[in-house]
Amino acid sequence: MGDNHVSKGVQMNPRLLRRPATVALPLSAALALTVVMGTAEAEPARHGSAARVVTTSTLPDIPLAAFSNRLLPGTVADDRDVDLGGIGSDLYPAERRGEYWTVTDRGPNGQISVGKDKRRTFPVPGFDPAIVKVRTVGDRVQVLKAIPLTTASGAPVTGLPNQPGRDEAPYDYNASTPLPYNPNGLDTEGLVRDRDGSFWLVDEYGPSLVHVSAKGRVLARHVPKGLGLTGADYPVVESLPSIFLKRKINRGFEGLALLPDGDLVMALQSPLLNPDKAAGEDSRTTRLLRFSTRENRVTAEYAYRFDPVGVVEPGQTKTAELKISSVVALGGDRLLVQERTDKGSRAYEVRLRRGADILGTAWDSTASPALEQLDDEAAAGAPVLAKRLIVDFNRVEGVPGKIEGLALEGSSTLVLLNDNDFGMTDGPAAFDANGRLVDSEVETTLVRVRLPRPVR
Repeated sequence: MGDNHVSKGVQMNPRLLRRPATVALPLSAALALTVVMGTAEAEPARHGSAARVVTTSTLPDIPLAAFSNRLLPGTVADDRDVDLGGIGSDLYPAERRGEYWTVTDRGPNGQISVGKDKRRTFPVPGFDPAIVKVRTVGDRVQVLKAIPLTTASGAPVTGLPNQPGRDEAPYDYNASTPLPYNPNGLDTEGLVRDRDGSFWLVDEYGPSLVHVSAKGRVLARHVPKGLGLTGADYPVVESLPSIFLKRKINRGFEGLALLPDGDLVMALQSPLLNPDKAAGEDSRTTRLLRFSTRENRVTAEYAYRFDPVGVVEPGQTKTAELKISSVVALGGDRLLVQERTDKGSRAYEVRLRRGADILGTAWDSTASPALEQLDDEAAAGAPVLAKRLIVDFNRVEGVPGKIEGLALEGSSTLVLLNDNDFGMTDGPAAFDANGRLVDSEVETTLVRVRLPRPVR
């Protein structure tokens, strides 16, 4: 469980990954944009109609206990028949074309209603989030290497919530037994690999930005000022704006991009609950942060305006379903931003103009009216990033649902990876009477989408 073992990563052996009576499968031209006041421009409906899926690959069934215990022996005693999944939380190109770094989220989890409460379940509480390197071989996704995330002393960080009263209380698989909180726990989402081989991740709990060594050890966790997280077995730095303490539960940082100059851009999945829950649930404005890795500080903050939810997912009416799941650097100060619901998805280009920076302004506070309360940012004098539609994935046949990983391959091919939630569904029917998973049959699927014109 120490660093010597972790540094080796894992080369998966098919003989280690068998269940009784099952077959083990082998692992192994840019438009110049300007910042405008108010909402983004409307886009023509033709976008996406000429894009097409050119390859589709799926991850074979890999028992979660065998995967986890190969990395950190003894961490998972019973995987309840759950297979490896959740690696679609993000996607970043690796050194060789066709290979990618991915990251799991906090592990299998769901919700079960008990009376008036919705309890968060962790059926495999020993699961430790991992960075997973994959490649596509024909119609299969092959695991090449996996790196578990560990604390300064080499212990697993786990995916369990950090703080009572701020995070959801954790329970076992059937929501009957409380589980302990863990200040080291990470709900990892966005991922990039830096030039020195280390990784940067974003996390939903803090929300936080996490620097991780090439061997998976947490070097520092940057959190909002005033979070007051204690007891973690790694450095915790309160370096992010305090307004991010108002993140919605399970909707912290989700996307992360590495700009050519070495800066990072992290995207908040959903609008802040600012000044209150009602405003956050109804808002279409979320936020991006720019972070200097040389200075270890936030250098800019931007307001990002979602399209109406019925545009992102035709027929959907609940604004709170809007999310950012992925951001990708396109060159210079240009980003690709993915807006989605669980069933719809579109990608837009934005440019991070200096005049749109709201860091340190009234919009970076709880002053009234709050950014999240505005229906018309232009009228209130609040800058919002202009955007243009690159592709509407709803119009591309063969794209799976709940895309969370997005990468650019070459100049005109997007690589998409879904989060299959480890095959879990919410509710008491997720597991049978014996506590074994009733698999949703949603596969981890990687698709390449050829665009009709270059974006880089």
